[in-house]
Amino acid sequence: MTADSTRIAPSLLAADFARLEEEIKRMEDAGADLFHLDVMDGHFVPNISFGIPVVEAIRRSTRLKLDTHLMISEPDKYLHAFCAAGADSLTVHVEVCPHPERTIEAVHSLDLECGLAVNPSTPVDALFPYLGDVDLALIMSVEPGFGGQSFLPQAVPKIDALRSRIEGRGMSLAIGVDGGVNGDNAPSCTAAGARLLVAGSSVFGAPDAAEAIRSMRSQA
Repeated sequence: MTADSTRIAPSLLAADFARLEEEIKRMEDAGADLFHLDVMDGHFVPNISFGIPVVEAIRRSTRLKLDTHLMISEPDKYLHAFCAAGADSLTVHVEVCPHPERTIEAVHSLDLECGLAVNPSTPVDALFPYLGDVDLALIMSVEPGFGGQSFLPQAVPKIDALRSRIEGRGMSLAIGVDGGVNGDNAPSCTAAGARLLVAGSSVFGAPDAAEAIRSMRSQA
């Protein structure tokens, strides 16, 4: 994932699952760059979303990249399974990885991109030791577990601090932001350094999804 172009990743958690294939096609037609898949286990986060069979079904329905966000305890146990299901990248949380460097290496050994995420309550410097090894640093701008939450503005200085660290070390690394992203707060996120905007209800619930995506991308 490049660090210099802004990409919009609709979060399929906000889709109508009774019409999932149609929803995927609608987002493709609207200009989505990739899809964000929120996998939740009811342990690390207080909700259960979907798992491997749904990822397999999504893979059959699109050729776009599947950015698979593992909001689960013990993610190492499931890396191979999600790879086999069709994920193109796996993002894990620093909070549940006792040895992040080992998890990152395991993901890369599957020829997948690896992201590392932090929750709103986790200091951003928890990511710093691993920036040279990951493909994406993801800042959560809501408490993980449920869609439709309001954007937490304290995410913006975390993005900025992350960007400063990355630039200061001369690295090329994408920064993402996930949670409550819409046309109102996207400019502050991209100005701070985010280049992957994960958007759920702001695109799936928009009267015109294409215009919603265009608006976020054009303000970058």
